[in-house]
Amino acid sequence: MATPTTAPSSEGLPPELADATRDETTLRRFLLGLPGVDQVGVEQRAAGLATRSIKKAAKLQAIDMAISMVDLTTLEGADTQGKVRSLCAKARRPDPERPDVPQVAAVCVYPDLVATAVEALDGAPIEVASVATAFPSGRAAKEIKLADVKEAVNAGASEVDMVIDRGAFLSGRYGQVFEEIQAVKAACGEAHLKVILETGELVTYDNVRRASWLALLAGGDFIKTSTGKVSPAATLPVTHVMLQAVHDWHKATGELRGVKPAGGIRDTKTAVRYLVAVNEVAGPRWLDPKLFRFGASSLLNDLLMQRRTQLEGHYSGPDYVTVD
Repeated sequence: MATPTTAPSSEGLPPELADATRDETTLRRFLLGLPGVDQVGVEQRAAGLATRSIKKAAKLQAIDMAISMVDLTTLEGADTQGKVRSLCAKARRPDPERPDVPQVAAVCVYPDLVATAVEALDGAPIEVASVATAFPSGRAAKEIKLADVKEAVNAGASEVDMVIDRGAFLSGRYGQVFEEIQAVKAACGEAHLKVILETGELVTYDNVRRASWLALLAGGDFIKTSTGKVSPAATLPVTHVMLQAVHDWHKATGELRGVKPAGGIRDTKTAVRYLVAVNEVAGPRWLDPKLFRFGASSLLNDLLMQRRTQLEGHYSGPDYVTVD
């Protein structure tokens, strides 16, 4: 941070948070001064909450809520316009035989396929998200990353999922990461920004907490666990740390920011565990697609099958839903 700078989100922040973004020294002092994460405590709490059971009526409600929170995603080198159109059709009518099934929150694709998704969704109340900033590595010149963002936004993306430079973060170059998030936020215009931390490469819960706060200070609308290309991807303990960060951010600023676990969440039982964590750690206000998302592809299939099981009393196999 060569010169003092203020994040787009810093207006009206408490003095201690506004001061944290003043320069490289104050930012480092703030991030390194955050309370350490109790590894044993957070893992025990995550494991304890994962054992919670819910009744049948509540389970159906949880399934519908989870469906409405899915960012239905395809991020493969072999993606085609036809695949994206099929994904958008599924996003609009997840179960064609049951029109009461909620639509998903968003469809997430590469920048060059955003226009296809926008056309296929044709004004449906489903967001079009795009990964950007040299996804998934995040290793490219800043100008290239910003061009990536602008391509997606100009094509109609209403949400952008950026990846941070983990090398810079792990080297302690917090100011560089901060300024890059700021620049991407500005390039997003009206589009919401999700900041991917790639928590599987951050090594410690303390780093996850620092990266979460760094992204929030720089103006990220969401903090996201993973690209889905690195193992481990989303985990419950890591998501607990991130949920606590947005809860504490709201307590300090009054601003609501979201969390998106992505990668490895493939079945209904796991999704429900995440919803329990959201309710218990961040609070019930976060049980909303505007503040919590699942980055997933195969998860939707299991949610649909389990929904039919709840309603029909017997298990419906994958032949009854469209499989990606």
